[in-house]
Amino acid sequence: MSDNTVTQEELGLRDYELTVVITPETSEEKLEALIESISRYVTSRGGTVSDVQRWGKRKLAYPIKHFIEGYYVLLQFNMKPSDGRQLENNLRISEEVLRHLLISIE
Repeated sequence: MSDNTVTQEELGLRDYELTVVITPETSEEKLEALIESISRYVTSRGGTVSDVQRWGKRKLAYPIKHFIEGYYVLLQFNMKPSDGRQLENNLRISEEVLRHLLISIE
């Protein structure tokens, strides 16, 4: 390993998984735009998105805002812990997002 290689820990980055449930009425274009928006948020703050899994439309365990289905998306990325709170605030006010869960991977 060379001297100028900086590790993830030195940058203060942590690994995260974000699961997002999006309203079933959301168009394919809006769905892709939302995923791109989340990815752009992470990369603009020095993080990297390692994986995006689109699980598709699935039945919810219980109705949320009168919806019984939702689009599930799982994103894996790393970013600074201080940026997580702002990301969650942005998801909370988004009309397309029914639920989200951001967890830190140890």
